[in-house]
Amino acid sequence: MSAHTAEPEGRIDYAKTLDLPTKRLILFGVLLGLFLSALDQTIVSTALPRITQELDGLSLYSWVTTAYLLTNTALVPIYGKLSDLYGRKPILMIGIVIFLIGSALCGLAGEPFLGNLFGGGMMQLVVFRGLQGVGAAALGSVAFAIIADLFEPVDRPRYQGLFGAVFGLSSVIGPLLGGFLTDQVSWRWVFYVNLPIGLIALAFIASKMPRLASGLKARVDWLGAFLILVFAVPLLLALTWGADGNYAWISPQILGLFGLSAASLIAFLFVESRHESPILPLTLFKNPTFAWGALARFMIGAGFLGAILFLSLYLVQVQGVSATAAGTATIPLTVGLIIGAIGSGQIASRMGRYKPLMLIGLITAGLGFFALSTLNADSSYNSVVFRMVLLGLGLGPALPLYTTALQLAVKPWEIGVATSAGQFFQQMGSTIGTAIFGAILTAGVSGNLATQFAAQAASNQGTVATTLQKISDDIRSGNAPTGDRNATPENPEDVRARFATLRENITKAIQTGDQQALAAVKNDPFIKTLPAPAQAQFTNIPAGGVPAPAREQVLSGALSGVDDGEKITLASARAAKVAFADTISSIYRYSILVAALAFLATLMMPNLEIPRRAKGERAQPAHVEL
Repeated sequence: MSAHTAEPEGRIDYAKTLDLPTKRLILFGVLLGLFLSALDQTIVSTALPRITQELDGLSLYSWVTTAYLLTNTALVPIYGKLSDLYGRKPILMIGIVIFLIGSALCGLAGEPFLGNLFGGGMMQLVVFRGLQGVGAAALGSVAFAIIADLFEPVDRPRYQGLFGAVFGLSSVIGPLLGGFLTDQVSWRWVFYVNLPIGLIALAFIASKMPRLASGLKARVDWLGAFLILVFAVPLLLALTWGADGNYAWISPQILGLFGLSAASLIAFLFVESRHESPILPLTLFKNPTFAWGALARFMIGAGFLGAILFLSLYLVQVQGVSATAAGTATIPLTVGLIIGAIGSGQIASRMGRYKPLMLIGLITAGLGFFALSTLNADSSYNSVVFRMVLLGLGLGPALPLYTTALQLAVKPWEIGVATSAGQFFQQMGSTIGTAIFGAILTAGVSGNLATQFAAQAASNQGTVATTLQKISDDIRSGNAPTGDRNATPENPEDVRARFATLRENITKAIQTGDQQALAAVKNDPFIKTLPAPAQAQFTNIPAGGVPAPAREQVLSGALSGVDDGEKITLASARAAKVAFADTISSIYRYSILVAALAFLATLMMPNLEIPRRAKGERAQPAHVEL
């Protein structure tokens, strides 16, 4: 294998040749493009329930997200290498165009003129989301490399911090904008909104950005590109399907995908070691900053996405926040993340070192994970806010500083491939971490639910205790329904109000034969859960009410059953709340270990200085002036 060690002939140092106004316009266009990619990951999730309902595609619900992540993650390292060979500008513009075409098609999914293409509207959306991911991979991988092209090393951290803030802002704006567009306009505008933003970004990039070429002249490693796709896609599919429970972990399907992925990885390493310009140069792993930094980013990816996903689940299942509002309920985490990203970038530029800030950030993140591991069923929302801010402050520095470290550790003409490789490892960490934590959640919730239902049975008597113990036994044997984890649980006040209304309707139906009350009783959710013989006493009430001699006895028996039902419902809600809180806090205990491993990997990185400007050289303005 021949490595490119000498500076390519004709390479331009854009950081020194471009004027500041041009850099500002380029940066604005690139930030818009990156905002598109980041926003799309949060805005769509809010609209998914409505989309699923209209397109009648509940069975493909998770695939709308999975298809996007599969193509996005798998193509990141390929785009990075292509941008080194052909320049950032053409690759970024191609990515934006593909993304906008995908967005327009997603908005058209299910329209009558598309007919039965791909088998129906929901499958059309899945396919078009995959196309969106093909474009989004270029937006993410190339955007971070452009910072290194435009700005000198001493200025990069503060601008990388600005890019980190874009991800934070998108996680706040996405759910709000997605909810507004879905409720007030149409879910299709969740995708159409990308078009004007993307066209503005394209205009800025096309008119103001130079090619930003590295000067490398080499043929594309198409076999390596193919093999990395065949490695990444089956691996991600296996992890997603295993975590979602579509297939058992030891099923032939999952094992076959893992086997295909492993074989492709071996072939990929063989091909890369012999190609003159590999998609992922293996020589990069001889660089300690790159090797340890990639490992740290893998760990951070697992902890970062897991923190957000399971924090949202805690807020829904334990705090009682609606599933729609869960995205905005994590705003304190986002605020901490933005402050951490921008603040660490500014400080690193002034200090001339990044490693101390990385280590401080990971210690803070570890403390944040520890604080989250102490959450319980009765933690107040304000105490959760403090924990979220602490974790955000710790994870924030990871966004700009690791990218800066990887870029400074390689040759300028390797920046594209090094940047995208780091991002690839982080996204793979997110997927693998989510799958592992998801498996821990599934196993943990089942065990904790059985324990909590048994505890509730022990604190009750009679029919209530027997019913709760049976639920506990059914959970242990695997015969109990799992329910919807994303559904907002009923709070005790709502349960009591619902049963109070049921008592009133039962009393009216039995005493006076009120038809409206009788219909409400028959349609009550609690009554419908009862076995047929138990339902009979509520559904077979005579039209004129129960005759006087038996009325009090029938009413007393019916109300006694309702009282037991209320106790069982309240005890079940409490058991579920405690079980979820205990399980999610245990996941954060594992996250402490992930943060510790990222800390150790970072500790192994050389403590390199950020190159300073020559004495008397004019400093570039800070991003606050943009």
